[in-house]
Amino acid sequence: MTLSFPSPEFDDAVAAVCHGCATEAEMLALNELLRSDALARDEYLLRVELHTRLASDRDLFFKPRDEGEGCLLPEINAGRRHNTLAVKPAVPATRRRMVQVMALAACLLLTAAGVWSLWFKPSATRQRVAGNSVAMLVRAVDARWGPSTVSVRVGSALEPGWLRLESGLAQVVFYSGARVVMEGPAELQLISPTEANCPTGRLLVEVPEPARGFRLKTDQLEVVDLGTAFGINATRGRSEVHVFRGEVEVRAGAKSKHTLGAGQAAAAQGGTSPRLMAANTAAFDSLFAFQERSLAADAFRYEQWQFANARLHQDPSLLVHLEFQDLDTADWTLRNSAAGNRSSPGATVVGGQRTEGRWREKQALEFQSVNDRVRLVVPGEFESLTLSTWVSVKGLDRQLNSLFMSDGFEPGTVHWLIRHDGVLGLTVFGPDPGKFQILASPPVITLDQFSRWLHLAVVLDGKSKRVTHYVNGVPASETALRIHPPFRIGVAELGNWNTSGFPGHDAALLRNFRGAMDEFSLFNRALGDDEVHALYTNGKPQPDP
Repeated sequence: MTLSFPSPEFDDAVAAVCHGCATEAEMLALNELLRSDALARDEYLLRVELHTRLASDRDLFFKPRDEGEGCLLPEINAGRRHNTLAVKPAVPATRRRMVQVMALAACLLLTAAGVWSLWFKPSATRQRVAGNSVAMLVRAVDARWGPSTVSVRVGSALEPGWLRLESGLAQVVFYSGARVVMEGPAELQLISPTEANCPTGRLLVEVPEPARGFRLKTDQLEVVDLGTAFGINATRGRSEVHVFRGEVEVRAGAKSKHTLGAGQAAAAQGGTSPRLMAANTAAFDSLFAFQERSLAADAFRYEQWQFANARLHQDPSLLVHLEFQDLDTADWTLRNSAAGNRSSPGATVVGGQRTEGRWREKQALEFQSVNDRVRLVVPGEFESLTLSTWVSVKGLDRQLNSLFMSDGFEPGTVHWLIRHDGVLGLTVFGPDPGKFQILASPPVITLDQFSRWLHLAVVLDGKSKRVTHYVNGVPASETALRIHPPFRIGVAELGNWNTSGFPGHDAALLRNFRGAMDEFSLFNRALGDDEVHALYTNGKPQPDP
């Protein structure tokens, strides 16, 4: 059987669904039509909504003679029944169940179609791409940046311009491969992937073979690398270059040019020719020790996070806290660290690979394939919810990329995800089939944030009727909530989604997340702005200056 729209056959099939007497052939044909025709879906939703509203007010209609017969003819006098040929025989119980299942499948299909059509409206905002960047900030230890320096964080891309470090240490890696450790106070002007300018400060520069030819200028010297490790000590009136490995070419003015090898150094003051001398390794000890100091700072931050979590676990509203630390490889379970909740003892890891988290001592779970996921159960009904996680996004391959989603489309459940264009979204399902609300942020996950640790949170506040999305502790959007509590989680998944009986096999139903997850928290209340910011502050890999 095949249906078209508009047609009398379509009208009859929709009417049969509304009255609960559609045949299996009608349901299959209607499903196929609704999957492919948006106008037919809109008309179907309109008619089902109208039927539901009318049927909910019994006073509008006379009471039928036999409410249990549905579409069957009214009961005929029993004395004449043996002479009567039924126009439409009663539907067997097994067939009635089949019709009910198909009707439910149609509702699920329409819900998915609604979610699909709303989510995939083209975004007016394009993702920002760091196309002009020449380097990135890799590490920092006790770094305090000058007020004229654009706000930078570890892992951020750096465009041409000035970095002014007032104190502390920072490491910059140029896209050519050259690595520069700077110690404050220092000024470094990024010009291109192969060129920089340092009027003041102390630098340690390591240039691998692919970056050979890297240039660094001071007010008195121009140093051209020939495959080396060298140091720069520059002031407004004097510049020194010390070669620790390999060779550099040193230029002072148009005519003065020298080649320095390992163990050699040169100093230039004013407009005079460079004076040759021996390299002083001890003068750069603090920069050579940068790696050790950086690792020590990471270990200290990791300990601070552990202390903060010990306090967090005493919060009675904390339902689930997965730290991804205690992965039991025997049964692949993650322990729920929330002290006050034993109804959800832990989560089961299905696929995924252990990887390094925000710190070298910290574990995380990387989701790579369509099979990878973490399953857990959270019983109960709630007026409000807060979801929080640390993620490193490696790609937004799917139209919808799951963070945390309840199975299927059960009433009161939630779907938290990232759209392919960087939009954060929370879909909340109402008490009736087909009733849902998508609460989305602007595009906030951009390409230059890929592979960096990001803190994402969403607050579903049923009392004040609003949903707020957060990125790195800062509100990204706030939207009015029309769906009323209670809200539920039930069976759910991190990093993937179980369609829970959805009849189709559309590729759009694949919503697996590609990236790493380091921590996940679920609260049964609406956290305030300051509390969400505290989750970010306590968990970020390195502290703000």
